Amino acid sequence: MAIRITGTGSYIPKNIEKNEDFHQHKFLNADGSSINHPNEVIVEKFKAITGIVERRYADDNLTASDLGFLAAQKAIDDANIDQEEIDYIICAHNFGDVKANAIQSDILPCLASRIKHRLKIKNPKCVAYDILFGCPGWIEGVIQAHAFIKAGMAKKCLVIGTETLSRVVDKHDRDSMIYSDGAGAGIVEATDEEGGILAHESASFTYDEAYYLYFGNSNNKDLCKDTRYIKMHGRKIYEFALTNVAQAMKYCLDKSGVDIADVKKVLIHQANEKMDEAIIKRFYRLYKAKAPEGIMPMSIHKLGNSSVATVPTLFDLIRNNKLEEHQINKGDVIIFASVGAGMHINAVVYKY
Repeated sequence: MAIRITGTGSYIPKNIEKNEDFHQHKFLNADGSSINHPNEVIVEKFKAITGIVERRYADDNLTASDLGFLAAQKAIDDANIDQEEIDYIICAHNFGDVKANAIQSDILPCLASRIKHRLKIKNPKCVAYDILFGCPGWIEGVIQAHAFIKAGMAKKCLVIGTETLSRVVDKHDRDSMIYSDGAGAGIVEATDEEGGILAHESASFTYDEAYYLYFGNSNNKDLCKDTRYIKMHGRKIYEFALTNVAQAMKYCLDKSGVDIADVKKVLIHQANEKMDEAIIKRFYRLYKAKAPEGIMPMSIHKLGNSSVATVPTLFDLIRNNKLEEHQINKGDVIIFASVGAGMHINAVVYKY
């Protein structure tokens, strides 16, 4: 028996927010002081570091659970399964449903329950729950689905990652340009085929690192002190990820028994182009090897960082030949890897 991802789906919002759209923003330093550079310079430096040219924002009438439902529908259709046979719906997110132009997060009921309701699944034994694990949430959901199936507790699981980060950003913070909205989903099930999930690795670094990403006040000190926005210590996250994500990937690959030369693609969380490139270089250096050309597909340039949605969306795009110059063929070994708030990291070695 192999545990495989038999279907995928994603929802990419149609609204495009280009870098030029930020030229009129009032960016401020964390202490509220003015930045002594014109916005054109700020945006150009941002692009050079992150690689982001544009990002996607959800329509005002859609919430994270709506995006998750749309991605889930596609995954179910792609896997060609009866949705009433799904044993678990696992929904990864970080902020719940945040309505447009609102400040309150809504997770009652949980997003997985909302998505199950929208799918019109009648089976009460289909258990729906949410997972809060930062940006690595979707991969962690896949790991949990794998555990349920391996333990004989399930045969089919739907794992969703969905987020509307555009609604929890501080528009006076340069980091707000990183974040975007979107959803990705996958059906994880037991099959008679070979391959599937070969190994996985997860870790939570909380002693010093727990608050590298946090909820904080706006850089604009005139705004409400009780309203919080997503904030991060970018340099600390970069240094943390460079060492720990590469090491987690190595632990995972070593457990799988697969040789580094046989890895065809590494699908890493789309957080920051320069950071992801540095992680891949560090990972291959651990094997005294050089990263092959085209090993790391990227979607961040056009889609931005949609947190839990980046990896499943990237996987779905490649499976459907929608990412130029990148394909996955039967028998290829790929690695999923992510890092995010918590600070959590994880990796999965997967034979396609």
